[in-house]
Amino acid sequence: MAKDEQQIVEEFGEAVNMTRKELEDWLQTDESQSVGQSDGGGESKGHESGRKIVEILGKNKSDYTDDDVDHMRRVVSYVHRHQAQKPSGDVEDSTWRYSLLNWGHDPLK
Repeated sequence: MAKDEQQIVEEFGEAVNMTRKELEDWLQTDESQSVGQSDGGGESKGHESGRKIVEILGKNKSDYTDDDVDHMRRVVSYVHRHQAQKPSGDVEDSTWRYSLLNWGHDPLK
């Protein structure tokens, strides 16, 4: 694995602070499915991303594909960008937090 890819994998491990099981369970909730943007009213991009993250978390590092690493890069970018937009006040039941949860990051952890 190239150094750039190793760095992305490390950053992904820091950005995604939910376990595979926590993310799988979250993705089944109405709250998870209620947030995010979608093309044409289907599954949101965040929810789709969460399913891909679950797949990645189930793999050994040696089995990561180029697509996996590309997705990890998108996850890291999204989590960092979204964290910078934290609203004021209690965020526990906010769409901001729900969106981050779809991307495998719980800001309350």
